[in-house]
Order: sequence, then C-alpha cells, then structure tokens
Amino acid sequence: MMDRIHIEISNICNLQCSFCPVVERDKKVMSLEKVQHAVLQAKAFSKQICLHLMGEPLAHPEFEKIVSFCEEQSVSLQITTNGILLQRYQEILCSKAVRQINFSLQSFTDNFKHKPIDEYLFKILKFTKYLEQRSPDCYVNLRLWNNGIESKENELIFRLVEKFYEVTINRNVDVSFKKSKKVWNKVYLHFDSRFEWPSLEIPDQGSSGRCNGLKTHIGIHADGSVVPCCLDKEANINLGNVFEEDLSEIINSERAVRMKRGFENNKRVEDFCRHCSYINRFK
Repeated sequence: MMDRIHIEISNICNLQCSFCPVVERDKKVMSLEKVQHAVLQAKAFSKQICLHLMGEPLAHPEFEKIVSFCEEQSVSLQITTNGILLQRYQEILCSKAVRQINFSLQSFTDNFKHKPIDEYLFKILKFTKYLEQRSPDCYVNLRLWNNGIESKENELIFRLVEKFYEVTINRNVDVSFKKSKKVWNKVYLHFDSRFEWPSLEIPDQGSSGRCNGLKTHIGIHADGSVVPCCLDKEANINLGNVFEEDLSEIINSERAVRMKRGFENNKRVEDFCRHCSYINRFK
C-alpha cells in the first residue's frame, strides 16, 4: 500500500510558472470514464489519490463529476491547485472525499508580477474559513518557495495571513528540518526549496542513491502511462499503461521491481534516475 498515487487528469494548465517546466507531451485531458477507471485501479494500492502531476486539475471540464465519483468510491483525495478557479469549485472542494488542498501561492506572483496579491490571497483565506465549517477534517497547505529572493517576497504574504487569522507567524524556516508551520486550525504554511527537474540533459549524478518512487508513490499520466515518480513529466520511465493492463501487473513488472530493489540497495538502475539531482535530498 503506497501513500499516494498521482493521477494526472489533465496535463494542461491555465498558467505557466517558471518553476514548472514546459510539458512536451501532447496536450491531453483524461475523459471522465478513463479517470474513473484509473481511480478504481489506484484505490486498491494507495491510501490517497492526488489529482495532479502536471496541469491544473480545476481546469478539467468535468472536475465536479470526478470528485463526486471519488466520494462515491470512498476515495481520499489530495488536490494541488494554483487557486485561480477556486470560486467556481468552492462547493465541490468541500466534498468529504477531499482530505487535503494545496494552494501554490507563488504561482500568482510568478505569472502576474505587477498585480497585487491581496485579492487573490484573500479569496483563498476566506475559502479556508468556509471549508472549516463545511469540511472540518480537510487540511490546507499554503505553499511557498523559500529560497533566494522569494524568501523576502514571502513577507507580504506572512503579513496578510497574520492579519486575516489574527495570529503571529515565526519567520524562521529550515526546510531540511521542518517544512510546515501551523497557522490556524488545519491551515498550514508549507515551504520548500526550488529544485532542478530530472532530465537526461543534466550531468550524470552517479549510480548510488535512493528514492521513494515506487515505494510511497507512483504517477499515472493523462494518457494512462504509469511512471515511478511524480517528477517524470515526460514518461521517460514508462512502466506500462493503466488503460491497457492492470495496475497490479505494472507495478509488479520486472522493470518496476528491479527499480524498487535498486533503491532499497542505494542504487539507481535506470539511466534517467542517474540524471536526477532531486534524489540527492535523500542522502
């Protein structure tokens, strides 16, 4: 049983953030029927399903039906969004199926550099109060990068959050120790450092290293391709297709098992993994 399986219901996004690389795959929106099939396959192997890998999940034309189906199937959902379409989907996001919502706050400042963040952020913060009334067990992460100039830009967000919730936030952030700060009830500020996406174009990082791919999570792309890691945005390691074979066969295939055992022995058996610097975080 994995912690989560990422299902990319669409690889299309309504923004283009500098920290998200361009998706070179064909633009794809998974049909409702295929999403349902993927969910039914994934629920047997994961504690939680994340409706995100690349793309913006709230931009899916049948997002409400997807969440409703997951609620019918007693599936626990995690949703990562830029929040631009929040007002359109406030009701369905209060579904009992949704257990965690991650708002990527830096996406707004990254795309609208000359617009004040106040109105955008206030809508999200106001929603958290509404969510607490409707679905008090749902967690909210307000995600921020904390390295470089962004750590200074976060100060405005800190002040706005403090004013809204009438709290005081400790500014000290050490993501190597703890990434989250509780703000109010189940609302947290969540920090991380920018990273380099794995690519065959970056230097070989060596054969040693361990990763949580295939151990705690896998990803299913919008075309059904199964990948061992949520950072494999182009399906460089395509383990199979969930629309053509059972997920159980895919994750127990010779290639998948070889990868998993390699990580257990601190070894990167796939060439693509040798070109991933993110793995170095687990040393």
